[in-house]
Amino acid sequence: MTDLPRHVRIAIIGAGFAGLGAAIRLIEDGERDLVVLEKAADVGGTWRDNTYPGCACDVPSVLYSFSFAPNPLWSQSFSRQPEIWDYLRACVDRFGLAPYLRLGVELEQASWDDEASHWRIRTSRGDLTADLLVAATGGLSEPRIPDIPGLDTFAGVVFHSARWQADHDLTGRDVAVVGTGASAIQIVPEIAPTVGRLTVFQRTAPWIIPRSGRPVSRLTKSVYRRFPVLQRIARNVVYAALELLVFALLHPRLGRALQWVARRNLARQVKDTRMRAALTPDYSLGCKRILYSSDYLPTLQRDNVRLESTAVAQVLPHAVVGADGVEHEVDTIILATGFHVSDQPIADRVIGRDGQTLAEQWRESPQAYDTVTVHGYPNLFLLLGPNSGLGHNSVVIMAEAGIEHLRAAVRHLRASGAVAMEPTARAQAAFVTEVDRRMSGSVWTAGGCRSWYLDPTGRNSALWPGFTMPFRRRLARLRPEDYELTPSQGDR
Repeated sequence: MTDLPRHVRIAIIGAGFAGLGAAIRLIEDGERDLVVLEKAADVGGTWRDNTYPGCACDVPSVLYSFSFAPNPLWSQSFSRQPEIWDYLRACVDRFGLAPYLRLGVELEQASWDDEASHWRIRTSRGDLTADLLVAATGGLSEPRIPDIPGLDTFAGVVFHSARWQADHDLTGRDVAVVGTGASAIQIVPEIAPTVGRLTVFQRTAPWIIPRSGRPVSRLTKSVYRRFPVLQRIARNVVYAALELLVFALLHPRLGRALQWVARRNLARQVKDTRMRAALTPDYSLGCKRILYSSDYLPTLQRDNVRLESTAVAQVLPHAVVGADGVEHEVDTIILATGFHVSDQPIADRVIGRDGQTLAEQWRESPQAYDTVTVHGYPNLFLLLGPNSGLGHNSVVIMAEAGIEHLRAAVRHLRASGAVAMEPTARAQAAFVTEVDRRMSGSVWTAGGCRSWYLDPTGRNSALWPGFTMPFRRRLARLRPEDYELTPSQGDR
């Protein structure tokens, strides 16, 4: 459906994990006056958009799903993109979300009307108003295209990994992959056997931990279907094991054991000393995103693959030029260069009480209270907002925690009779100060690298600095004293 209501109680922007999860839980609470606006033609978020060869999750399948909607039929211990996308579409059917979805509707602007105490929303398909606005667009939704001189003059085909051109046959082609992050290490092993030549441009070497993925047996699927409690136990075991990684990230000295595993893996898979040196990071493990792969390093040693340990300086119509000045003739460029994280485009489209966009308020550093709400933006709720990312566990857990906070806020508004709520400036500042204090001395701030976790000020505004259990407990309970309420007109 694309017809828009004139007014809704709750408008959710984005139909990925967070947006769909919010809609499911709110409907369960009896909140049926809501709409989910999605700019694409289907649901799925990042798992709809990233269709590149080898795209898979690096969190075990048993943990990468809604806690309230387990999937006993995962085919792999680490699920691939098509299966995760299918899972999300199945959730739409399972929970009857179709009537609430408005696909092909892009948010153009949302501005808070203080007099009316609601959001005025302009979309590509018309206007509406909403009492509450839920931003569920995520941090890995808008591809980052690097500002490389000459990129627009390239005579061949160039595309971002999140906008994969499946109709462009790579067989026998001379391909350059720019970047060596989570997407690149999945793409490279998949395309190397079919391309003519493959040049991988590595600006910074990543730490890589071997990943032992395997098919899930028919017996395991059958057991999970008949005895869901056993799958919940397996989920909790995996969850607890991943939580232990926090010790290595908060205390870099404790991370040396895991770093030793990565070094040993590198030494075992790469025998050439020069290549091994080029692939050895010069920062502590965890400072950048930890990557998991058992086939990336062997692929770099294929005869038709070349690793260039240099940034890209410029692009010519026929070639990519490294920072060392060497030209590499290619006919296809794949940009595995990540996403806009601290400068999410939706922030330019959300305007608060004082006429300031969220991007303007976040110009120096994205900040929020409990990662969900922002002072000056009444009735705005961010799912996977600032400091809600993870370097060790499933981000779906964090999305669900944000959803629980949203549910608590909706209940509080109804119970109090208030029309709007926002965190106090003092509460938000105290929360940010506490996050920064806990971040100090961690591998993210003292690990010796520059990563996408850090915003332009050098602050880690992307990740949560600790265990997820305390975070979940914190967000499950609303602290009324930390919020300013706007009473209804009749109570003023």
